[in-house]
Parts: sequence; structure tokens; C-alpha cells
Amino acid sequence: MVIREWRYWAACVALVSVLPLASCDGVPHQEPPATSSDQPIAVEVNQSRDQYGKQAILIQLTNTTDTPLTVSGVRLTSPLFGKDIIWEPTTGVLELPPRQPKSLPAALPAPHCRQSPTGQVTAVVQYSEPAKGPAETSVEARDPFNVLPRNSDELCLGADAASVAAIVLDPALEVAPDGRTAVVRLVITPVSTPGQSPQKLMIKSIEGTTLLAESPADPWPRDITIASDAAMRELPLTIRPARCDPHAVAEDKVGTLLPLRISVGAREGVLKVAAPNELRGRIYDFVTAACGGK
Repeated sequence: MVIREWRYWAACVALVSVLPLASCDGVPHQEPPATSSDQPIAVEVNQSRDQYGKQAILIQLTNTTDTPLTVSGVRLTSPLFGKDIIWEPTTGVLELPPRQPKSLPAALPAPHCRQSPTGQVTAVVQYSEPAKGPAETSVEARDPFNVLPRNSDELCLGADAASVAAIVLDPALEVAPDGRTAVVRLVITPVSTPGQSPQKLMIKSIEGTTLLAESPADPWPRDITIASDAAMRELPLTIRPARCDPHAVAEDKVGTLLPLRISVGAREGVLKVAAPNELRGRIYDFVTAACGGK
């Protein structure tokens, strides 16, 4: 019996050395997933500051061939999100020259928040090349900066926080008489669900932005506990310009997203509270005037 088994495995070793795809353990060989280098179009996930503020990403396509291609659609599938991330051209098709990357904006769908999904991101690209009909390629999309996991975590943190309280910035801005500081108000409206036990979240700290900082004479509050069955409250925050270089306002993308470091349930992270349009304009005017007065 031992001799027979030895002969069987010896034969398998010889067979595998000739046919690498053969298997002697009864498990079928699985081909590795296609990589970008194997396909005519390479796909990578990225995100600009502007896209970050809009809960969107950039899908970067690179034509790896020497022939111009046209792209009519892109679909990313990730276990981190409940639906596919989709890009479609608003008019016509996208021209993709050889070896030249192009970045396409795509909105993020709602994430999966009640599990910890893992797995690769698959991209399906519909394209065509001259003198040939429509084609489709499926390839693993690279995410070298962990854009999708980071955004999924932040969106889930926001969803958990919203189940406890709605947190927004009031559109009004109260500018001090000397014009050097101003007050914005963080409005917190608890959300009570009948039949459920009160939930809590904690605002551990409020952080500055590329545009705004706290006033040393009136620091922002810390360690604030909010219960879902509590009354509405407002937190006045005295702000000052964080920078006064000429490009501070002109190039701003995320300076009016106020970061709250919070914990809610088992999650902890940074919740970004966006200033409404009216407040954003007033903040830009305030920073411009405050910096011009120096």
C-alpha cells in the first residue's frame, strides 16, 4: 500500500512538472484573476479633494495598447458597497489615446455597514477600437491609496451618527466687530426612534480645516455626549482664518468641511460636516476680509 501511494505521488510530481495546470489533490486549478497588464485597459481608483467633498471618486483608465480606444461605460464592483460604482458618458463616448490615462468622476453608492467585507475590486469596461465592434473587458481595479475602504468607513460612521442625531452647520455667520473672528453654530438635533433604547454618540473633539481654526481665546468644546432622546442643542464655535496666503480661498476644496472626531457604537472616526452653500460663501467673504485687514 505504501509503495502504491509513493508511486501515485511520484507520477503526480512528474505530471505537474510537464503540465503546471494539473492537480493531484482533487482540487481543480483556479486561474488567477486578470490583472491590468493582461488587458487593453488598466483601471485604478483615486480621489481628488474636490471629489472627496462630493462623496465621489475618480476612476482612472489607461489604454495599454498602441491603438486609440473609445469607452462607453465603466462599472466597478466592490464588496464594500451595496451597488456598483458606475460611470457613463454624458454625451457620445470617451476617447482614450494610447498610453494616456484619463480620470472619470463617479458617485459612491451606499456602503455595506453591518459586515466587514473583503475582496478585490472588479472593473468592467465597455469599449471599442477602430474597425472592430463593441467589446468588454473585466479586470481587477487597483486602489493603491485605499480610497474605497476609507470612504466606506466614513460613510458608515456618518450613517451610524445620523441614527442618533442630525448634525449640521447653521447658515448664519456672526462676524465680530473687529472682523478678525466669527461664530458658526453647530446644530445638533437628536433622533429618537419609538420602541428603541436611547442611543449615544460622543464628539471627542472638533478639528480645524485648511481654511478655519479655533480662536485661542475661545477654544472649541470637547467630549460632548449626545443622546438620541435629548433636546436639540447648538454649539457656538468661534473661528479665525487658518491661513492667509492668496490661494487660501481661491483654491479651497475642503476648507468648509468641519471635522468632528466622534465615537458611536463600535465605530470611531472623523465625521465631516459640510457648510451649506450660504454659509460657505459667507465664510469665504469672512476669511478674505479678515486676512486683508492684516
